Formats: sequence, structure tokens, C-alpha cells
Amino acid sequence: MLISDSISLLWLVYVVLSLVVLLTGYLGLAFLPRLPRLVITWLVAGVMWTPAHFRLPLLEEGEFYSGFAPAVVVAAVAFLERNGAAFMPAAMLAAVGAGLGLVVGLLLWWRGRHRDTLDDDDYVDMDDEAPAGRRRGGRGERQEPMIG
Repeated sequence: MLISDSISLLWLVYVVLSLVVLLTGYLGLAFLPRLPRLVITWLVAGVMWTPAHFRLPLLEEGEFYSGFAPAVVVAAVAFLERNGAAFMPAAMLAAVGAGLGLVVGLLLWWRGRHRDTLDDDDYVDMDDEAPAGRRRGGRGERQEPMIG
């Protein structure tokens, strides 16, 4: 059951809280243009969601507890313990996650950058006269209402 397994519950809480952090961070960066907002948000997501393997010694001699945790957490704990052997792989995984997040943010920006612009064929300048072929009441042309 999910409630009895504390590791699954811990990961579930971490995922929910990380989504809240990412959403509020994205909304908090609303003053920025879309490109840096997406890149920063996905870079942070890459750092937060990259898992790393860890191994902790237990009280009994020769026994260890191992598992997975976010790479940034493993790197922070290894840094605080001054454990260079555990810090370097976790920090490299966090850096790779940041790079992948940066790439995803750029791809999302590139995919959605033309969403707000119109095609050249769809653009109509209201000050210009309509071309001769379109002036004669072709299909789909807008007709002004006549009063009287």
C-alpha cells in the first residue's frame, strides 16, 4: 500500500512539491519574455528531477543502505559531509539534468514561437485596397453591411 511504503510516499510528495515549485517559479518569472522563462523553468526542473544513486553506511559494521534520491540532494549531502567520491557523480548528474532541461526549454520555445504570428497569406492590411480578383464578391470575403 502507498501509505505503508514510506519511500513511495516520499517520492510522491517530492514530485507534487516540485511541480508546485516549478509552476510558481514559472508564474513568478512572468515579467521575463517567454524564452528565458521557459529555459530557466526547465533548467530547474532538470536539476530537481534527475535521480542519483546513493549509499549510506549503517550503524552495524559493513552494512550499507542504498537507494535513489534527487541528484541535487545527494550532491548537497555529499558536499556537507565532504565526501568527494559521492559528490562528483551526483554533481555531474545534476549538471546533465540541467543541460537536458535547458534543451527541453529551448525546444518548447522553438515549437511555440510562431503560435502568435500570422502567415503572410493570412495578413490583410485594412488600409490597402483589395486585389481586383478578390473585390468582386469572392467566397469567404467579408461584406460590409448596407444601411438604407
